[in-house]
Amino acid sequence: MVKSYLKYEHSKSFGVVTSSTSNIVWTQQNRSSTGAGQAVVAANEELICWDIKTGDIVERWRDEKCSAQVTAIAESRINEDLFAAGYDDGSIRLWRSKDPSPFITFNGHRSAITTLAFDRSGVRLASGSRDTNVIVWDLVAEVGQFKLRGHKDQITGLQFVEPQEEVAEGEDPQAMVLDGEGDAASEGFLLTTGKDALIKLWDLGSRHCIETHIAQTNGECWALGLSPDYSGCITAGNAGELKVWALDATSLAASRQQVDVPVNMQYLRDRGTLFRHGKDKATEVVFHPRRDYFAVHGSEKSVEIWRIRSESEIKKSIARKKKRRREKLGQKKGEANGDVQPEGEEDQDEDVSSADITDAFAQHLIIRTGGKVKAVDWAEIHGKKKLQLLVSTTNNQLELYNMPLKEKSKSKQEDVPDYERALSIEIPGHRADVRSLSLSSEDRWLASASNGSLKIWSMLTQKCGKTLECGYALCCAFLPGDKLVVIGTKSGEIELIEVATGTLLDSVSAHEGAVWSLQIHPDGRSIVSGSADKSAKFWNVKVIQEEVLGTTRTTSRLKLAHARTLKVADDILSLKFSPDARLLAVALLDSTVKVFFVDSLKLYLNLYGHKLPVLDMDISYDSKLIVTCSADKNIRIWGLDFGDCHKALLAHQDSILQVMFMPNNREGNGHHFFSASKDRTIKYWDGDKFEQIQRLDGHHGEIWALAISRSTEPPFIVSASHDKSIRVWEETDEQIFLEEEREKEIEELYESTLTQSLEQDLDGDGEDGEIGAATKQTSETLNHGERIAEALELGMADLHVIQEWEEAKATNPNIAPPQRDPMFMAHGGISAEEYVMKVLQRPAASALNDALLVLPFASVPMLFTFLNLFAMRSMNIPLTCRILFFMLKTHHRQIVGSRTMRAMLDGIRANLRKALQRQKDEMGYNIAALKIAGMQIQDKGVKEYVDENWDDGTANGQNVKKRAFVHVS
Repeated sequence: MVKSYLKYEHSKSFGVVTSSTSNIVWTQQNRSSTGAGQAVVAANEELICWDIKTGDIVERWRDEKCSAQVTAIAESRINEDLFAAGYDDGSIRLWRSKDPSPFITFNGHRSAITTLAFDRSGVRLASGSRDTNVIVWDLVAEVGQFKLRGHKDQITGLQFVEPQEEVAEGEDPQAMVLDGEGDAASEGFLLTTGKDALIKLWDLGSRHCIETHIAQTNGECWALGLSPDYSGCITAGNAGELKVWALDATSLAASRQQVDVPVNMQYLRDRGTLFRHGKDKATEVVFHPRRDYFAVHGSEKSVEIWRIRSESEIKKSIARKKKRRREKLGQKKGEANGDVQPEGEEDQDEDVSSADITDAFAQHLIIRTGGKVKAVDWAEIHGKKKLQLLVSTTNNQLELYNMPLKEKSKSKQEDVPDYERALSIEIPGHRADVRSLSLSSEDRWLASASNGSLKIWSMLTQKCGKTLECGYALCCAFLPGDKLVVIGTKSGEIELIEVATGTLLDSVSAHEGAVWSLQIHPDGRSIVSGSADKSAKFWNVKVIQEEVLGTTRTTSRLKLAHARTLKVADDILSLKFSPDARLLAVALLDSTVKVFFVDSLKLYLNLYGHKLPVLDMDISYDSKLIVTCSADKNIRIWGLDFGDCHKALLAHQDSILQVMFMPNNREGNGHHFFSASKDRTIKYWDGDKFEQIQRLDGHHGEIWALAISRSTEPPFIVSASHDKSIRVWEETDEQIFLEEEREKEIEELYESTLTQSLEQDLDGDGEDGEIGAATKQTSETLNHGERIAEALELGMADLHVIQEWEEAKATNPNIAPPQRDPMFMAHGGISAEEYVMKVLQRPAASALNDALLVLPFASVPMLFTFLNLFAMRSMNIPLTCRILFFMLKTHHRQIVGSRTMRAMLDGIRANLRKALQRQKDEMGYNIAALKIAGMQIQDKGVKEYVDENWDDGTANGQNVKKRAFVHVS
């Protein structure tokens, strides 16, 4: 009989405040005046919405089918409940608040999304990616409109420029708008920057690039900030260089109405260069949406706030410079004519627009943050007379800073304005990587230790109950009773901490090197520590009576007392007691494992075989097997009776950091074990059959620590990784068979290579043009395409069967109905066209075009036959039209060149016109009825009110409309 195993699945993750992969978005969703708003941040593959004031998670958005990290976030300007998230695999998902699943998914980019932007009306989304392309998506039709090619490296900045056209006074606003031209004008423009140091301006109406400039002189361009009034933009590059550009928005808007634009017309002008205080590369430039400030930062621990000066300030600054120049000239020459020359200069330079760029911008202040800055966003809290900036740092925290505005009445020797850190979210996560995990005896609490902090988490709520300070922790363990935690540090100390009070009970300088491993004796009374100083030391936990200073009283205290020492030939990397407390296994830096008797410390076994040091090991519940994992990517299973190697497995793609047996034999799984590696995966193994049972993917960094539950049903494992997340994997009731798992892995590999080869084929075609179609084949679209092709063949066969039956019925009315395909019977005996329509409705709008591209041209006549039937019966006319126009656009030459297709198209046109005319009449009738209903409601709701006694000097009394309230059901 084939052995089946129970599957482990990812159930929850915690410990991440914000990932350093994406930007952040501040939002005022709850509209409350007291709160500090909410922050939408990336947490690996999830989006988390934090309440900044309380530090609680308001919402989590995660797509079960997607394991890629979030790399870009944008909020719609119109609908504040709508967010777009770009992912590492090039997909984009749109999320609504209070909705746990994405309502639109777009696939068009071949690599990670770097930047996203909504347009002003909130119906289009532009995305830039590492694949150098920009795609504009239509959120109403849920499709990609077009792809813009032109940059030669990844896109680093992207902004819609939609200037409103100014109508001259006394001019009819509609006089100059040509028929249908108003709609094209609303398409607007797009400003993009790339790592190739170019800044480009695209016209979205005509879909081409109208201007290109070199944005940075000293290398790449890393960021783009656009002022809210479209008057200019700032690009940022290396060595603290900020370049300021003036944008002529009025002539840009007017150019939509002009037929012949001058060839040398330039909308972007270089206004000069500013230099930041920091000399690293700038990664973000963010303008304040309401005030004349912008924030800029690199990857250091600071954010610089700049202020844009007002016109009067610039004029004053220019006048001051003129005065100084005049004084200098006067001093030099001492002649009367020395003063005359700059006078003429003053008149011509008074114009603010031609002033030096350093006069227009002033550095407001520099905020020093608690970690290296990853992203910032301005917080607009109503009723506050302060600037507020939300900062996310690479060490897993969010901070909200308050800054004063520039005050006018201040002396010249003004101090740098002061800022304060108002709020922060830092408790729900570690600042550094978690290096060790330990579960309490009843699996209720989890201790996680990192550099500088120990956190105790509740496994029920996944919330952090306590944060305790410690050294650079490398290993930790709960002592029996779960009241105390013992920690081994990099500096060679062992710390004993009481969980309830958070007090450090004892700290012993135990070793001269790092304490790499700590183990509690199975009887719980002693501890053994293994260190890089080539020794293992045994410690007893004792209660001693200590004198209180200055008195004769004594108080009892817990202390670690050193019992004995085991010296070995090399650094100790790992230690393990066997569950029967008879043996102690010690892994050394010389790639060997030595097994000693615990009582006499005599050598029992030497385990040779690994080519690189053993990083971790574990002994099974019955003390019969020992499993070792090494930096040589191998796992070895040994017998503890003779020290023979049962099996060596090449287990992972990188060093294996942790290995753990199931702690008790439940349903015969006592010899199953888990391994965790730097290759970001956890694997589940059968130690008797030497087979891999399951691979657990999900982490986005090397996995440093593992812990397995001892007593909970169903059992779970906890893992901690470099991506700052702590993940819980639970055993489910779903059975897995090894053959099926292997087949699934091979299928996944095949699908990924298939879609990659398709992408390469597509890349080969028409990559020269500036504009392309926003398509990308995925395994999902391929499956949909195959289903559509199958449905068309089935449907055509069924149409022929029905047609023959009807012809036969004309001669013999009593003939029995034909034998149709079982597929139609399974769907309730529906007709062929209804079945084909069902299949065509299945793919999402964004995936339908890609699915139709899979169809060979031989299937197109069949598809057109059904489109004709859909038009005759008015079945889902919008979808019918979409498919028809897309197929005509795609296969235009072949269709035009085919006689049979042309005749078919005539029939479709006639039927479609009839159907559309019917719908048009129906809509016209409904609109007219709604207008009449509206007029009736207005008549009931508005009373004519005339005051006869009041005279405003005119002949007639004035009619005043007064609104009465009417209930409209």
